[in-house]
Amino acid sequence: MEGVLGLLKVRVLRGINLAIRDTTSSDAYVVLKLANQKLKTRVIKKNVNPQWNEDLTLYVADPSLPIRLRVYDKDLFSQDDKMGDAEIEIGPFVEAVRIQTETTRNGTVLGNMRPNRQNCLAEESSIIVKDGRVIQDMILRLRNVECGEVELQLQWVSIPGGVGL
Repeated sequence: MEGVLGLLKVRVLRGINLAIRDTTSSDAYVVLKLANQKLKTRVIKKNVNPQWNEDLTLYVADPSLPIRLRVYDKDLFSQDDKMGDAEIEIGPFVEAVRIQTETTRNGTVLGNMRPNRQNCLAEESSIIVKDGRVIQDMILRLRNVECGEVELQLQWVSIPGGVGL
């Protein structure tokens, strides 16, 4: 995998107060896209507060590209309904990975991201070192929908021969 910096494990934890797209609930799943990669979670039926707890792993070659997240309601006889979208800027996370060293202590905060008009964060999100790994917990507010948030955790996975890190 030429030009790959490393792997980004995205743990899709849960949906919070997602939009209702069926009669009283939704059959929700999440799709992540980064460059030409597309991964999705399993469908959680009849739940607007689904618990996925699923790891989806993307390779990172260009940290300037955002991860695009979309939530859908699975339908059997028609096109799946959109339930909102969000973007995750991974540049600050990759920069934090670059400054982390073998001697960086557990619990060290490598960076903070605050919600603003340019991102989808619902609250402040810290990039920290935990058990020798760089991780970031975040809650994303979904756009283009009446309600809903998705809770995620990012974790960097170094690969042998990874470029630039």
